[in-house]
Amino acid sequence: MNEEKTILKFAFYSSLSLVIMTIMTWAFAMIAVPPAGPYCPGDCMSYPFSDMLLYYPRDYYWMYLAIFQVFGYLIFIVSNHFITRIEKKLFSFLSVTFALISGIVLLVAYFIQFSVVPISMMEGETEGIALLTQYNGHGVFIAMEDLGYITMSISFLFLAFTFSLKNRLERTIRWVLIMAFLFTVVAFIYYSINFGIDRS
Repeated sequence: MNEEKTILKFAFYSSLSLVIMTIMTWAFAMIAVPPAGPYCPGDCMSYPFSDMLLYYPRDYYWMYLAIFQVFGYLIFIVSNHFITRIEKKLFSFLSVTFALISGIVLLVAYFIQFSVVPISMMEGETEGIALLTQYNGHGVFIAMEDLGYITMSISFLFLAFTFSLKNRLERTIRWVLIMAFLFTVVAFIYYSINFGIDRS
């Protein structure tokens, strides 16, 4: 009984910390309006994005926070696995599996972005950087984010089926998680139909 209380307490604080980290990351990401691509408000960079250091470090702050957000997300998903009823452990384990894929992809994307791109530009090592930078709408960074958030939505889908339909709160949580997956799929299909592989 004490062990169960400890796990529930840990799950509660992990979810609370995830909310806080998400809000903080979002706030810093809103400062970093991309100076390139289709959503650029003006004075936009284009290939090979040689002016990217003008936006350093402002456009990179949110990624440091995003690293901790991803850690919080993984802890949250694993915590849910430990409080899931035995008959639904398969769904929670699948949720953990896709969360790990998502976490690894996003952590690599963010860490490379702020650890490799700026210093390479500062040192004049520009070959291949255009493919890695966040400002390239069809570069490696955006592709990794796409993959990371698609697999995250799949982890939410499996997590949804760990919640019961018997009470209102669990039903609501279940539908919120399913809708997160459905919105991701619909958005991906919409952009793919309208823009093909140029989904920037």
